[in-house]
Amino acid sequence: MTWITPFPLDSDIGVRFYGSRMSTETTTSPLLRSAALGSHRLANRLVMAPMTRNRAASDGTPSPLMADYYAQRASAGMIIAEASTPNAVGRTYPNITALYSDAHTAGWREVVRAVEAAGGGPLFLQIQHGGRVGHPDTSGHTPLAPSAVPLPDTIHTPTGRQAAVTPRAMTTAEIGSTVADFAAAARRAVDAGFAGVEVHSANGYLLHQFLAPNTNLRTDGYGGGVPGRIRFTTEVVDAVAQAIGPERTGLRISPGNPVNGITDTDADELYPALLRANAGKGLAYLHLAYADPAAPLFARLRALWTGTLIANPVLPREQIPADGGREAAERLLAAGADLVALGRPFLANPDLVERIRTGGPVNPVRARYAMYTGGATGYTDYPALPALAR
Repeated sequence: MTWITPFPLDSDIGVRFYGSRMSTETTTSPLLRSAALGSHRLANRLVMAPMTRNRAASDGTPSPLMADYYAQRASAGMIIAEASTPNAVGRTYPNITALYSDAHTAGWREVVRAVEAAGGGPLFLQIQHGGRVGHPDTSGHTPLAPSAVPLPDTIHTPTGRQAAVTPRAMTTAEIGSTVADFAAAARRAVDAGFAGVEVHSANGYLLHQFLAPNTNLRTDGYGGGVPGRIRFTTEVVDAVAQAIGPERTGLRISPGNPVNGITDTDADELYPALLRANAGKGLAYLHLAYADPAAPLFARLRALWTGTLIANPVLPREQIPADGGREAAERLLAAGADLVALGRPFLANPDLVERIRTGGPVNPVRARYAMYTGGATGYTDYPALPALAR
């Protein structure tokens, strides 16, 4: 099955133009049509995808710089804010956001207010537990995971990259308390002003680790065959939906994504089963990461999921396409997606919607190091569309 490629990286600098000049014409892309998400009316079908950028304080509190960053991108039809951990042991990397203290809630509230003041649409917040993707030097805890299977790579810590440690297999009590932590974080998100949350069951983090047979070696009710391995994700979704309402609850998956050492050998069986277990609950949306509209599994999952589908395309490894991802996004709409989530195009182009509307030039992403090193460089200093292109 061909479904995704590993995370793309960018290293080019400058401004890219269409042909030899900047276009001044407007487009009629279907991406610019309004859309409904439950009771929300979105100005367009472009979603800013969640992107961890390590700009929070060391304790996980969102910074004022983050409020500026999200407000700059308020023209997206919808924003899904970056992964926020629901407890201390779930922290992945230094300076990622969290949502288990009053300070975290207050910091996120300022982000929401900034986007609202800029005229933005609804914001959802992704909730993510790292599982084995973590380190005691970052979190102060031995990572927890479905099984004691270490990450097959080094991991970034406050003192640089280090060898991953072997996680401790979660007890059933710890599974239950983690489910409760997701629900508590969801309540905090709504209190901070978010329209809802996205349960992160993708990209090799804890929930994905429960789904994958190479990281879940359990023999109890949370392991073994497909019904056991989808149980944890389903319990988290149910707890969050009960806490804040299903209409405020989204789910993200990335079938076949090998990042963080995941091997989805039975994705064709597991993901349809996961969708059947969560269909009919009235969830806000399903978010398919790194989706290939030509893959048979895409069509199967679209048919199984009768609600809103957000799809995230695979873009070239080393650059943002000259059209800002428009062609790839339109292919996903044509294949049945309702909304399309773009990451790096929004990172480098805070006014991406206007660039797609006018056919204007796009900023490439700066060197990869600038994405994660903190500060404004490579974060809030990307230029807006020049007046000539408007």
